[in-house]
Amino acid sequence: MKNLSKISVNLKERSYDIFIGFNQLRSLGNLVKKLDLGTHAIIITNPKIKKLYHSKLTPGLKKNNIKTTYIEVPDSEKSKSLKYLNSTINRIVKLDLKTRLFVITLGGGVVGDLGGFVAAIYKRGIAYIQIPTSLLAQVDSSIGGKVAVDLPQGKNLLGAFYQPKMVFCDSSFLQTLSLRQLKTGLAEIIKYGIIADKQLFNFLEHNYHKIFELDKNALNYIITQSAAIKAKVVSLDERETKGIRTILNYGHTIGHAIEAASGYEANYTHGEAISIGMVCAAEIAHHLKLCSLKTLGRIESMIAIAGLPIHIKNVPLAKIMKTYLHDKKFIHGKNRFVLPVSIANVEVHEGIPENLIKKVISERIMKK
Repeated sequence: MKNLSKISVNLKERSYDIFIGFNQLRSLGNLVKKLDLGTHAIIITNPKIKKLYHSKLTPGLKKNNIKTTYIEVPDSEKSKSLKYLNSTINRIVKLDLKTRLFVITLGGGVVGDLGGFVAAIYKRGIAYIQIPTSLLAQVDSSIGGKVAVDLPQGKNLLGAFYQPKMVFCDSSFLQTLSLRQLKTGLAEIIKYGIIADKQLFNFLEHNYHKIFELDKNALNYIITQSAAIKAKVVSLDERETKGIRTILNYGHTIGHAIEAASGYEANYTHGEAISIGMVCAAEIAHHLKLCSLKTLGRIESMIAIAGLPIHIKNVPLAKIMKTYLHDKKFIHGKNRFVLPVSIANVEVHEGIPENLIKKVISERIMKK
């Protein structure tokens, strides 16, 4: 379609396309019909998103003879829980009568993770489509097939690799986001610049304000560049077995620990937590003489001018370290960090001394 750009994730029989456009939701029905996934779309979303977009989404599907049923979950991280996993599956079981079901996730990363995991485990896997409505989900969590729910001990501890059949990114969704939500998505885009794209990082340094102004051209550029980076990495290393996909975890080791220790969104959004994690990882790299003070300064400055946190408030060190020990990135008992060497150049290192990790985190904790 002429108003949509397309990026492919190349995974042989699991390949799929990412479509990116502005105000194109009404055209989704035609794309879904071509995929021939089924006749009944179970649309997992939250009440706010349903109210905003069901009148645009439903008619296009109905026109293509696809029945729709909406399942609503709360608009918060608590939806990624065993409670809502169970209730969602129970709803689907009652609907699954002589019909070809598939799932559409319509929402941010929480809805995408929950809905994708539901699709992965129901009947050993049914088809699903990601329609991410937040900047964070459009550039990151909707792409790559990582789906999961949280356990009390940590984030995303119950999950799977299960690829969608399509990702549909409409940047007009971003007009309804708060400034804080835009910033949390921008954190992941900054990450992409640091791990893989000097041009993107330079663009952000000089044009970050355009994202907050919802400039269409700026949004299209950063979403397309970020999605292309994620698609390439996933295509090369789908299940993170070759060490390539690991670079996407830059900032996430400490970031996830801060999220879990703070009760997830109680104090920090995902993007805010990984912003601190990125700065901490850069500091660790500097202590290990892997990156220069100039590179550390650029990373810290970029995150700060974007209005993202570089210090930790109201989360004690002991709690962060406890949740950090549950991180999935430990390999054979050793921690694993993605560390920047320069902009667009990172390395994966294992066995970082715990006293250095504690030192870097503690120095980021603001004193009361």
